[in-house]
Amino acid sequence: MKLFTSLYDKCLEWARHKYAVYILSFVSFIESIVFPVPTAIMFAPMALARPNQALHLAFITTLFSVLGGIAAYFIGYYAFDSWVMPLVEQFGWQDKIEKAQDWFETYGIWIVVIAGFSPIPYKILTLTAGAMQMAFLPFVIASIIGRAAQFFLIGGLAKWGGKEMEHKLRQYMEIIGWSVLVLGVVAYIIYQLSG
Repeated sequence: MKLFTSLYDKCLEWARHKYAVYILSFVSFIESIVFPVPTAIMFAPMALARPNQALHLAFITTLFSVLGGIAAYFIGYYAFDSWVMPLVEQFGWQDKIEKAQDWFETYGIWIVVIAGFSPIPYKILTLTAGAMQMAFLPFVIASIIGRAAQFFLIGGLAKWGGKEMEHKLRQYMEIIGWSVLVLGVVAYIIYQLSG
């Protein structure tokens, strides 16, 4: 059984659904606040399924992701102690919040740009930015830069590669999927051993 190829095919099928753009907008928004699954997992197959619309989808994804980041900023700003910290403690994320605070103190605004572009959980930094009362306008600008860089890179590659890229990815999906899974497990083990 080809596990990752089946998942890839299912993602492409969902990406062609008539409500897919609305679902993508919602996922982009909520992922910046609490949703644990990165938006790129939904956005990439959708961009591949609709290469002519990939840059438009990148814009929508960026817009709603940044709006979600702004909502998370205000949640962190106004309700960090009363609402966010009990959830952080419930899920055992205290170390993630402490690490985010350290990153803000070390890198300042640049950590928001990095988190917007990289696999660092953007939602942790949006909530922490609000809790630390980071200047709002620089936060928004950094969020736009980081999120746009990620989503327009994916959208640009999908537009450039088109259907040929979709078929090539499908050929190697098992290798890619298992490699990413193994790397994730190794990274988790290294993170646990270093902490």
